[in-house]
Amino acid sequence: MSSELRSTSVVPAAEPRRDRRAARLALLSFAMLIVSLDQYIVVVALPRIGADLGYTAQTLQAVISAYAIASSGFLLFGGRAADLLGPRRVLVAGLVLYAVASAVGGLATVPLVQLAGRALQGLGGALVFPSTLAIINSAFAEGRDRNRALSVWGGAGAAGLVVGVLFGGALTQGFGWRAVFFVNVPLAGAAIVLVFALIGADGAREVGRRFDLPGALSVTAAVTLLVFALVRGPDVGWGSPEIVAAVVAGSLLLAAFAVIERRSADPLLPLHLLANRSLMLAVVVASMFTATFGTLLYFLSIHLQDVWGYDALATGLGFLLPTAVVVSGSILAGPVVTRIGVRRTLFGALAVGAAGACLLGLALAPDGSYAWLVPGLIAVSIGDGMVFTTMYIAAAQGVSDRQQGVASGVVTTGSGVGAAVGLAVLVLIANADARGLDGVALRIATSGGIRTAVFVIASGIVLTCLVALAFGRRSAAVVDRA
Repeated sequence: MSSELRSTSVVPAAEPRRDRRAARLALLSFAMLIVSLDQYIVVVALPRIGADLGYTAQTLQAVISAYAIASSGFLLFGGRAADLLGPRRVLVAGLVLYAVASAVGGLATVPLVQLAGRALQGLGGALVFPSTLAIINSAFAEGRDRNRALSVWGGAGAAGLVVGVLFGGALTQGFGWRAVFFVNVPLAGAAIVLVFALIGADGAREVGRRFDLPGALSVTAAVTLLVFALVRGPDVGWGSPEIVAAVVAGSLLLAAFAVIERRSADPLLPLHLLANRSLMLAVVVASMFTATFGTLLYFLSIHLQDVWGYDALATGLGFLLPTAVVVSGSILAGPVVTRIGVRRTLFGALAVGAAGACLLGLALAPDGSYAWLVPGLIAVSIGDGMVFTTMYIAAAQGVSDRQQGVASGVVTTGSGVGAAVGLAVLVLIANADARGLDGVALRIATSGGIRTAVFVIASGIVLTCLVALAFGRRSAAVVDRA
């Protein structure tokens, strides 16, 4: 009798809370999807954007790099803002900025205006990304519940990278390249409305905590300058005045940031976070993940269009299969981490991803077909989805609720730096033998260059796998207590 009374009294009260928490998770995953898909939604549209606005083959990648550079530079700022000002306020501000920046990019008639819009999108993403992660990590207890929640959130994020290519192809084919920018306006607007409906208001600012403006300004400028140098260096030459100036200024600002943080009573980046080995593993894996898995989408899209002659829609449809597999891998990652731990999950997922990248490299040929890509796409997409979710599970372990924002900012900064640097270096490798060619010779050289870049990506994934394996016995003991 007493057990019956307990069940009838508890379930009705618990169900609404569960439903509301599920709705919040769906909203946060949707916001993450918006930010994630926009990193690569422009990939399929790049040939048309370049022809319409007058980009060169060497400057066209700046449409992607402008986003990555701005996002990388402001992620720590966004994470700190989420911790100090409240994650809901920062999430709304980021979504508003995202919508405005997308409209600017879509209305642009010259490259400079469009690149400014892309940079503003990156800033918006730097506010949205850590605030969604901070809300989830604070709402769900570390362990099984958080792992499940991050599987859903991670599935949206990992899928967004691939869905962006699919969505971008359909929009470009049906409405022109400007649609890949304008579509973000209603998406971000809907997310803003839902934030006010589902996410509770932020509390009052914690007494005694400061924004650490000197630290925020110095690290933001330092990361932005260093990423700019790493992105532009391979193209214009490491000894060029702009690159040397950016490296020197960025290094000095980074040193100043270290001094500021040591002396600050409430630092932007608490030094004890750097002693969290799980977080540091996540930072290393995140940077190498986006430099490898993240850049693969760019090269596959270019190969499908420029070598095999696919139009924008057919190219987008070619990413249906990896989209489904990436989502499945991300959702699977949470339960697997709960069962065998972060480090083992990372090692297994990276090994599968490396094998998939090798298969893709073998399948990419001037006279190949999509069927040849299927085995590699499946394997690399499993690794992609599982690694994306797992690295953010690792990043949240052992971090207090009041520092979840800055911890996520640290990891996503590494992710953004990896994306920008990886793409710049790999584009240089892929285009090395294609300069000055046209016609059939250009098509063959493009295919060969992309194939070489994909094998370099496979080697990078193997290196990441070794890093996860050899992170140290002490690290394994800490990290595997998921």
